[in-house]
Amino acid sequence: MKHNLKLTGRLRNYLILPIFLTILLVILNIPIYFVNQEAGVMVSGFLVVYVVCMFASFLRNQPVLVKEVINFATQYSTVQKKLLNEFEIPYALLDINGKILWMNNKFGEVTGKDKGYHKTIFSIFHSISKEELQKGEGESNFYIHWEDKVFRAETTRLYFESMVEQSSIIEVTEKKEDSAYLIAFYLFDETELSQYIQENREQKLVSALLYIDNYDEALDSIEDVKRSLLIALIDRKINKYFNEMDALVRKIEKDKYFIVFKYKFMEFLEEDKFSILEDVKTVKVGNEMSVTLSIGVGMNGDSYKNNYEFSRMAIDLALGRGGDQAVVKEYDRISYYGGKSQTVEKSTRVKARVKAHALRETLESRENVIIMGHSISDADAFGAAVGIYCAARVLGKKAQIVLNTVTSSLRPIKECFTPDKGYPEDMFINSERALEIVNKNTLVMVVDTNRPNYTECPQLLNKGLAVVVFDHHRQSSEVIQNPVLSYIEPYASSACEMIAEVLQYFTENIKLEPSEADCIYAGILIDTNNFMTKTGVRTFEAAAYLRRCGAEVTRVRKMLRNDMDAYKARAEIVRHAEVYRGSFAISVCPGKMESPTIVGAQAADELLNIVGIKASFVLTEYQEKIYISSRSIDEVNVQLIMERLGGGGHLNVAGAQLSGYTLNEAKRAVCDVLDKMLEEGDIEG
Repeated sequence: MKHNLKLTGRLRNYLILPIFLTILLVILNIPIYFVNQEAGVMVSGFLVVYVVCMFASFLRNQPVLVKEVINFATQYSTVQKKLLNEFEIPYALLDINGKILWMNNKFGEVTGKDKGYHKTIFSIFHSISKEELQKGEGESNFYIHWEDKVFRAETTRLYFESMVEQSSIIEVTEKKEDSAYLIAFYLFDETELSQYIQENREQKLVSALLYIDNYDEALDSIEDVKRSLLIALIDRKINKYFNEMDALVRKIEKDKYFIVFKYKFMEFLEEDKFSILEDVKTVKVGNEMSVTLSIGVGMNGDSYKNNYEFSRMAIDLALGRGGDQAVVKEYDRISYYGGKSQTVEKSTRVKARVKAHALRETLESRENVIIMGHSISDADAFGAAVGIYCAARVLGKKAQIVLNTVTSSLRPIKECFTPDKGYPEDMFINSERALEIVNKNTLVMVVDTNRPNYTECPQLLNKGLAVVVFDHHRQSSEVIQNPVLSYIEPYASSACEMIAEVLQYFTENIKLEPSEADCIYAGILIDTNNFMTKTGVRTFEAAAYLRRCGAEVTRVRKMLRNDMDAYKARAEIVRHAEVYRGSFAISVCPGKMESPTIVGAQAADELLNIVGIKASFVLTEYQEKIYISSRSIDEVNVQLIMERLGGGGHLNVAGAQLSGYTLNEAKRAVCDVLDKMLEEGDIEG
């Protein structure tokens, strides 16, 4: 395509300047004729000579001028090219597809290629993608790890049109319509900088707190003369493990340690999965009970104090989850390790008595109480709510229970609390009503859950009201923020067991109606699978207390009976169960029914009665979510499995809720988690 070229810019103005001077002299010569004709003729003669000389000079010097301009441009370009070729920064020119058009000496030196190499940049740096190279309209940066070095690559687009438009001598009157461009590719060696950053990061100090979970219980299980030996062996195990990491270990109390070490050892600890948790259980000097540890690690804070606060949060979370585990806390990430053993039941009731008195003081300072459990309430959440209702009634406080959905399994229990039987009509309210009646003097009581999104009305927790949490599930990173009172005991079999203990210390001679005692007893019965799961001495003591209050086993059994459809559905779940990896039973709740999640949980319990099944998983589709009920006896920690899916629970009773999944996708997700955990050794098939 031909282009019309013309001189432009300062060079053009310089060349046409004599023409303007000639015109000016002609105009000035005209008035001279009117003054003196002879003088005018003389000036005209000189003007003609000037014009002739000017044109002769122009014709003679034009080729010389053009030659000098070309020579200057050539020399200027040569200097530029030489400087660019000897540039200390590796530089290459690529086409739109990443093909190398030209490279300077430094680029060839770094990559080991000569200037005749015209393949794509991807053949040298395999980590670069075409999309990454072409993204963005202007400059872009990305990092390349090549051989033993780290480069920061910077790319800039060079458009053909803009390069032509920048010319001050030549103007293109006809342009191409497309916007083709070249890519300037720079490499900046940041290997040394990266090493310094990594070294600085590795030298940061990490704070950790280590607690012995069952110190008193372990010492009580051995003879007095062996107690000092047990303590010494535990100290030796802990110090030996952390001294390998050049850590500072200081015993701050008889069962508490403060530890400081460098960040570079965190990778080892995470790969090792804090093996000290299992190693310390091997310490035996006649003690029947294995010693367990809880570890809280805080790191990547803004200061040492910040790291210590993170470690305090982490150890609280580890203890709240039942102990025998390590929790690593950063700004926006929490990691869990261990937690495979069954939680140890505390024989003392001191904590229950303290929490009972604290609950009474909190209730006395409020005008009314709103009680709520988790969504799709079960017998345990309902029974715990009724227990708190009774406590508030003793103090003369108005109490109401948030209940949005009444399942078929819960309906027989709820029918015991009707106005005909002496209970107020507004004893049970929905979420909308709860949000209307709350005020600054309202206490929000949460039972049987510690996750805000699992409650019947999460909006109540965002009102800035006083909140109290009573729960028996292990805590996760998602917790109710800033409760005025929190009583979370993972060792407890159920929330109803905790409430039954608290009621005994709440006030003297508190009176429960038989229907209320039945309701709380039913909650314990359901969560312990008829006293077969997670039962301890205190579980039976709580049941005995409720029996003294008038609970009747026969009435409770009648209330908990299933209808025929639910029984058939449970049988279908068991019949269609698939055995995965020889040890895990997985099934899906069929069809639609009124209380599918309850039926799914019951079926998961039934599947454990099959020989060879270590854990069971039942998936239920309900209200646009997939609910997973998981159960085990003692060999598999289903809580760790459900946490991988965003859920939680206990070692042998856990669950999860999945949004945006189909049943097949959720089933595949469970299988994938099992595969990964088996591969990593977190569970045994």
